[in-house]
Amino acid sequence: MNRTRFAPSPTGALHLGHAFAALTAAKLADPGQFLLRIEDIDQSRCRPEYETMISQDLHWLGLDWPLPVMRQSDRLPAYQAALDRLAEMGLTYPCQCRRADIRAALSAPQEGAEPTIGPDGPVYPGTCRHRAMAEAGADDAIRLDMGRALDHLRADEIVFDDENIAPGLPHRLSAADMVSGIGDVVLARRGMGTSYHLSVVVDDAEQGITLVTRGKDLLDSTYIHVLLQRLLDLPVPRYYHHRLIRDDNGKRLAKRDDARALRLYREQGMSAAEIRQSLGF
Repeated sequence: MNRTRFAPSPTGALHLGHAFAALTAAKLADPGQFLLRIEDIDQSRCRPEYETMISQDLHWLGLDWPLPVMRQSDRLPAYQAALDRLAEMGLTYPCQCRRADIRAALSAPQEGAEPTIGPDGPVYPGTCRHRAMAEAGADDAIRLDMGRALDHLRADEIVFDDENIAPGLPHRLSAADMVSGIGDVVLARRGMGTSYHLSVVVDDAEQGITLVTRGKDLLDSTYIHVLLQRLLDLPVPRYYHHRLIRDDNGKRLAKRDDARALRLYREQGMSAAEIRQSLGF
C-alpha cells in the first residue's frame, strides 16, 4: 500500500492545480494513507488564514488525513542535523551572493552564451565555492557542492523511475549534466535554516512516504532529491509526476490566479463533485 502526501505552502488560496495534485495523491494512496504536510518555512509569506483555507478546501473536496499535521516550521532541528551531516562530509559551503550578484556574474561576456537555466533558475557560477563552512555567518546561504557530492557517491549518473512518465524506462542524468545543468543548489536559504530541496527529502523520510506525487514541472528537481536521499542514506521513494492544470492560454496556474481559487468556485455554488469531475476524477 502507498503512503502519499500533499504539501502546500500557506502563501495563498488553493486553485484548481492544487486540487488536481491533492486528488491525485489521495487516489494513488488508496487503500493506503494520504497525508497533509504544511510547507511553511518562509514565515515572511505564510499566513494562518491561508492554512485554515487549505484545510477547508481539501475537506470540501472530500479529502481527509490523520492528525497532527506536520509543519516544516517545527522541523528546523531535523534540517540542521542533515546540513551538519553533509558539512561533515565536506559537501557544503557558505554563499553570500545575492540574486543581483549571480546575474552580474552570469552576464559577463562569454561569446554571447546564454546562462544555463536549472530547476532553481540560472545555474550558480560557483563564486563562493572556495569558502569553508567555518566562515559561515548568519547572512550566508548554504549550498551543496554538486561536483563533490557526485564524487562522494562515485556516481556517473543519477537515476530514478517514474510511474507516469515513460514507466519502465529510467530517467537518467549524467554527473556532468548534474554539475552543468543543475549546479550547486541552495540547501539552506539565509534566515530560514533550510530550503525546499533539503526539507522535502528529510520530511518524506520521516513520514515514511512511499510514493511522491508531484507536477511534471518538478521532474528535474527529483534528480536533486534522489541525490540527497543517497547522500543522507534515506529511503528513495517511488515517483509519479502528473500533468499540470493550465489556463485557457496554456499557462500553468499559479496562486496569483485568484479567479480559479477553490473558495470562489465554492462561493459561486459549484459542488465538489463538479470540481472533481472537471479534473477527471
